[in-house]
Amino acid sequence: MEIGIGLPTTVPGVDGRALVEVARRAEQYGFASLGVLDRLVYDCYDPLVALALAAGVTERIRLATTILLAAYRDSAAVLAKQLASIDHASGGRLVVGVAAGGREDDFLASGARYTNRGRRLDAMLTEMRQVWTGQGRFAGIGPRPPRGDIPLLVGGHSEAAMRRAARHAVGWIAGGSSATAYPELVRRAKQEWAAAGRTDTPRMVSLSYVCLGPDGRERAGRYLRDYYSYIGPKAERAAAGVIADEGRLREVVDEWAAAGCDELLLFPCTADPEQVDLIAKAVSP
Repeated sequence: MEIGIGLPTTVPGVDGRALVEVARRAEQYGFASLGVLDRLVYDCYDPLVALALAAGVTERIRLATTILLAAYRDSAAVLAKQLASIDHASGGRLVVGVAAGGREDDFLASGARYTNRGRRLDAMLTEMRQVWTGQGRFAGIGPRPPRGDIPLLVGGHSEAAMRRAARHAVGWIAGGSSATAYPELVRRAKQEWAAAGRTDTPRMVSLSYVCLGPDGRERAGRYLRDYYSYIGPKAERAAAGVIADEGRLREVVDEWAAAGCDELLLFPCTADPEQVDLIAKAVSP
């Protein structure tokens, strides 16, 4: 199983220098990917801007939206061009994870409808691929992805999300599952792949929150309770699930690998770049 690192774009107090340094250190330690979260109505960096910053200071590590709420954005063609620009500038290192989203205020703030976001996401994914491959009315839009296309991941636990993944993506990404529940999600994804007539195996990805070092659990708890405040009392569950101990982190990595996860993204709950050092020390063989 590969291990990625999340850029702390949504963590209070983060600035551009910290993002750049996290990206540099993640590549130096050999992590597989740099992931970013997406929220509109929150004090955080735009995920595409953050990945563009990371692309400029790295050469090998994958860049991934984990996940992007594409359907609150106005234009599939404009979004596809932005993503292709990051992919082209980075030498073809981008992976685009998307999901329908569950925060109505993000859609209201952008002027997009919330109720039909799944159908609009399906249409956007089709159009974005047409942009990247130069089809029809999108033939003149560039730059083109160096690999000819950009791999997609789709998130969401609903049947519609699983079908969307099998129709459009190379894999499926979990945002709030546990390793205990993950084998069933792997089974469902493979079932949808087979139902769609696909012979390849879905790439299975997930994420966990980490905050190592002194007072790590307390710092992470304050951040996650605020970030997930929109889900009410369930935000406490998110805060309680943070990994704040090196030994526990090693156990969690093993649990996810045994559950069928192909890549686990570890999202720091602090903007301090030294968190990358602590995580690397804990998960290194």
